[in-house]
Amino acid sequence: MKFFKLSSLLLGFLSLTGCVGSMNPTGGNSTPDYPYFITTEPLVVKKISVPKGTRLIYEEILFKKGKQDNILNEGKLSTIVLPDGKTIDWAGVPVTSITKFFNSEMHGFTVSPKFDQLTKDKRTKFSELWESCGDGLGITVKNTDDWSFNTKNISDVESCSVNYQRYFKKDVSQQLFLDDVYHELIKIGSK
Repeated sequence: MKFFKLSSLLLGFLSLTGCVGSMNPTGGNSTPDYPYFITTEPLVVKKISVPKGTRLIYEEILFKKGKQDNILNEGKLSTIVLPDGKTIDWAGVPVTSITKFFNSEMHGFTVSPKFDQLTKDKRTKFSELWESCGDGLGITVKNTDDWSFNTKNISDVESCSVNYQRYFKKDVSQQLFLDDVYHELIKIGSK
């Protein structure tokens, strides 16, 4: 009887540990070979001017994997990654990438900053609040075809790294912080 209990416990434990490596949202242990295109000239994508060498990564598309010879449908774009050493200005902050929210029910994207390239004369209350989070800023938008810094399109600040999220509605301090970030963001756009 002890052997049976031990065997059952061991089998249960092993089956659980088999799931741990599967942190990929599409399942499996390997990274999907999403289709991507490297820009060969400066382009406007999602209403953002990107330099030559920008990697445009797309959602899974039937029969499309890895590097593509031609730009794909902008509606399937999931991530813009700028070339090493390059940034674009988003709300006065240098950013290196913009990634569409994985949850398709959420309309927006995460902007990844490069604060070490933000000069002191360009710092604002908004950039200081954002930097205090230490990571990406989640933005909800009305029109998902526009990832630019367009305050008329920005609905809210959804998150500031993992430390502050709208998801935790009962956490008043998180909500107030995100409200402050949003209001400062809108002020930047009105200047």
